[in-house]
Amino acid sequence: MVQEREPDAGGFRARRRGQGELEAQVLELLRGAPGPATAGWVQERLDGGLAYTTVVTILSRLHAKKAVSRTRSGRSYHWQAADAAGLAALKMRRVLDSEADRDAVLASFVSALLPHDEVLLRALLDSASDGTAQSAGTGREHDGPARREG
Repeated sequence: MVQEREPDAGGFRARRRGQGELEAQVLELLRGAPGPATAGWVQERLDGGLAYTTVVTILSRLHAKKAVSRTRSGRSYHWQAADAAGLAALKMRRVLDSEADRDAVLASFVSALLPHDEVLLRALLDSASDGTAQSAGTGREHDGPARREG
């Protein structure tokens, strides 16, 4: 829980974090870490004085979601955030999984792709079906989503 001043009482009251807020804070910390970090390192840098076991639980949940990786070090683990591309893909899968009409979501997504992105997606799908999937990044950046013309 986060401590927040309550104006009338002059004291502190506990405020519940929003859904996913703590996980987002932990991921942000791990992304900024100089390398793999221990749960204790994460705990020291989180607001709210969370218990060590709570931090380990959050890290374990993130690991189950494949948002972080872990490496055993003695009796504990060192944790590291997944790369940015992996996290973005995880978010995309979550959105897709939360929708009832997957076909409509995918059709809408594909219809909004830039021509270069469409070519890249076709190449990735072809290589995946051949069993030769690999990163086909070109290093080219886009300013944002744009609708493809007809």
